[in-house]
Amino acid sequence: MEARTGRAWAGQANDMADLGKLLQVSMHRRHVTAQALAQRTGIRTPRIRAFVEDGADGPVHPTEQELAELADALGLPLREVLQAARDTVPALA
Repeated sequence: MEARTGRAWAGQANDMADLGKLLQVSMHRRHVTAQALAQRTGIRTPRIRAFVEDGADGPVHPTEQELAELADALGLPLREVLQAARDTVPALA
């Protein structure tokens, strides 16, 4: 079994298009729970859990401000988080 390095995790997170998966991997990598992330950002815990479970296309949609706060708290590039959120929501015609 191959050990995962910080670089492997970072690469894996960068390749993810789904907001939920991106948040899951980033939270796991930093040993952060939804409750701890809520305390850091001010976003309610149930909303964060919904983002992690359903991504951006679930019944609870993250605002751009929430995405920015999550990116900052998890040390992710804002561009990557916004792209992951856009990629999971179907474009309107």
